[in-house]
Amino acid sequence: MNRFPCLTSQRCLQLGAILVLGLAATCATAQSNDPLNTSPRGLTDLPARRPPLVAAPSTSGPAPVAPVPAAAPLALPPDPATAAKPIVFGSQAFTGRFGSETFAGFNPDYQIAVGDRISVRIWGAYTFEAVQPVDVKGNIFVPNVGPLRVLGVRNGDLNAQLESQLKRTFRSNVGIYATLEAAQPVKIFVTGFVRAPGLYGGLSSDSVLHYLDRAGGIDPDRGSYLQVDVLRAGNLRARVNLYAFLLEGRIDQLQLQDGDTLVVQPRRHAVQIGGEVMNPYIFELDRPSITGAELLNLARPRPSATHLSVVRMLGSERRSEYYALADAAQISIRDGDEVLVTSDKHPGTILVRIDGAHLGERTLVLPYGSQLKDAVTRIKPAPQARIEALQLFRKSVAERQKELIETSLRSLETYALTARSATSEEAALRGREAQQILEFIDRARQVQPRGQVILGDQIEAGNTLLADGDLIRVPEQSNLVLVSGEVLFPNALVFDSTANSNTYVMRAGGYTQGADRAKLIVLRQDGSVADGNNVQVRPGDEIMALPKIETKSIEITRGITQIIYQIAVAAKVLFDL
Repeated sequence: MNRFPCLTSQRCLQLGAILVLGLAATCATAQSNDPLNTSPRGLTDLPARRPPLVAAPSTSGPAPVAPVPAAAPLALPPDPATAAKPIVFGSQAFTGRFGSETFAGFNPDYQIAVGDRISVRIWGAYTFEAVQPVDVKGNIFVPNVGPLRVLGVRNGDLNAQLESQLKRTFRSNVGIYATLEAAQPVKIFVTGFVRAPGLYGGLSSDSVLHYLDRAGGIDPDRGSYLQVDVLRAGNLRARVNLYAFLLEGRIDQLQLQDGDTLVVQPRRHAVQIGGEVMNPYIFELDRPSITGAELLNLARPRPSATHLSVVRMLGSERRSEYYALADAAQISIRDGDEVLVTSDKHPGTILVRIDGAHLGERTLVLPYGSQLKDAVTRIKPAPQARIEALQLFRKSVAERQKELIETSLRSLETYALTARSATSEEAALRGREAQQILEFIDRARQVQPRGQVILGDQIEAGNTLLADGDLIRVPEQSNLVLVSGEVLFPNALVFDSTANSNTYVMRAGGYTQGADRAKLIVLRQDGSVADGNNVQVRPGDEIMALPKIETKSIEITRGITQIIYQIAVAAKVLFDL
């Protein structure tokens, strides 16, 4: 019976459609503004709703799909071995990786709380399937069954608990399967010695690390990694030691509730340790002093470590102590001490490599303190070996040559960048010249010196002490002379006893226009250097014609010339501007 005779059936249908559309819009608006939604992110940091990737179709054709920007990778924590200042152990945990992830895995000890969402499936004589929220009374409601009590039930016992309650209504031919779909969204206060105290949202199943990371992590200079308190209604609920997690992987799975508070207590004691350890950090201590063995258990010494030194302040006095690692259990380490673990070992033997025209073993094991003559006695020269031109290369010499070249390059760089100009034309000219010099410096920095030791007199050279890692090269006899540098056709020429340096240069096509005819050097096989204009050339020598350097500054000319000489001698490489 129509209770509104003034309305036709068609008008009633129109009003009904308008009412349905209005209710749907109202529900959608309420759901978008309701913080108590089913988002797994929790209550406070609901993600902003993204616009659809595909726009509405238009008459002009399909709209392009907007690319989704890739998330920027999280930065790695600094390396404690190379950091500019000591790093507190534990601070490396808070780089955003815990705060960016929520934990929704199966925790059998989790207790069902109000707001949790439970997936329920019933089959058999009665079928039902839905995701039911736990109401404020701690129940979920199943049609034809009624409310089922789940508040406080362990997650591992949830299915058995619901099955026993279901059998009160259906005694047989009905089965049930229930799982926790989403933990309760909660708000947690994070305060104390953290970088950004505040109220943070998440899930009740999220760990303490998640909320600490959301708060910027523990303040490394003031906060404690050994004492993070969980308060509920002002009472201590739990105390978390993060070192147990970082060193042993142990952390309690706490079930947080809405309104819980995490309080990071102040740091009490600390000791700094470095050197031959795998964990060179500042470690927090739970008491004023510990034994050296306890500290080494945290720092994990390397196998090569032998001793430790302790530096401590006694009032205004700074005192140092030195112990063997074997006595670490009897050493007392106090708050504020600085400990350095060292590898104090004296070498018993050294390894020397033999290369070149040698027929014997290539690696010699010699006692520490052996001399060159001790290694020469064990060399088995090949028939073509030239033992009198023996070459010795050493890593420390190469490093020193590199340092000297770098010093000269820095001086040249300073001259090139600080030269003054009187006019704009001169400034432009100096700018172009400086650019060429900087390119020359970049190329020169790539050169690796060989580290050759000039042996000179064979009798005195035999008393040269060998070092671990030395390389002895036995050169081969040669009847060739190399000509390189500023010549037209760098080449290898057959030795001529009647020819001098300039003769060999002429046979290589002569000097280039950029050559400095007064700067001709001869590099011997034994590494010695001679003036090419006043020396007799020998078989196996290398003649180098150096370039002529032309700049507006005497200092720059002198600097470039010095560097060219250093590189030519140290690496047998020649280049110019």
